[in-house]
Amino acid sequence: MVRPPMKKILGVTLMAVGFGLAAYFLYKTFSEVSYAQVVESFSKIPTIHLVAALGFAAGSYACLTGFDAISIRYVRRTLPYHQIALASFVSLSIGHSVGMAGLSSGGMRYRYYKHWGLTTEEVAKIILFCGVSVGVGMIALSGIVILLNPDDASKALRLGSSETYALGAACIATIAAYLALSAFVSKELTVWKWRFELPSFRLAAVQILVATLNFALVSACLHELVASANVSYLTSATAFVLANFAVLITHAPGGLGVLEATVQHVMGDQGSIGALVAFRIIYFFIPLLIGLPLSLLAEAMFKSGRMNTQGQQIEAAV
Repeated sequence: MVRPPMKKILGVTLMAVGFGLAAYFLYKTFSEVSYAQVVESFSKIPTIHLVAALGFAAGSYACLTGFDAISIRYVRRTLPYHQIALASFVSLSIGHSVGMAGLSSGGMRYRYYKHWGLTTEEVAKIILFCGVSVGVGMIALSGIVILLNPDDASKALRLGSSETYALGAACIATIAAYLALSAFVSKELTVWKWRFELPSFRLAAVQILVATLNFALVSACLHELVASANVSYLTSATAFVLANFAVLITHAPGGLGVLEATVQHVMGDQGSIGALVAFRIIYFFIPLLIGLPLSLLAEAMFKSGRMNTQGQQIEAAV
């Protein structure tokens, strides 16, 4: 009896775990939100705002494919953009929903990029680089909204004005330090037992720009859904970045409950549960319902040999 190779077993296992967690997420969410609540939530939001929210959500997922495209450059490989976009969207549309996105989406990225000829080390670097992109984007947007909207941030964090400004300045200083390191440190950076190869200054700058734009677009998506309550964009962005930090800390599947509680804490009555249900459907459910069949289609194409382009090495350092 011929046993299947370990790589194939690992890939199938990762896919099965991803589908299982996605099914659990759907069950948990729909068991807590009735169909009547969903219909009522959407009926109260003007159509123009719903369309705009969908557009901003699509823009965010486009930026997320940029995370992967930049990381491919970081490991000095080339892949067709449609393959990068497929790996990114499928991984993140499922990973965002099941929680612990770094592990869940990372496992699915491993499945795709290994199939396209990248090494385990290169895939690990891609996953790490995408994780750093999330971090720098969140830190950059946090610094911006805290400095521009200190009142809401101070109230939510229960800090004085001076401490709030110091926190915002620290966020901006962290981004500046990251850029400085990428510009002036040409060798690997060692932190305790870990070694990191910093991206070039140009690549780091693009990374920060795309990552910050991503979170700004998600904040805009949320803002469109609460716009009828006369909430400012900065208030929506402040609520979103604080909610994301809470979600990252808890690792709740899809941020269930954590996202809503934090946004409502910042916005008060303006952060209606109806708008938050609509946000969850637009930013989590719709991509998930697209990503799941896409992943099945990709598996079928892998087996048929129609999507087997190998990654190519870039000779010149980026």
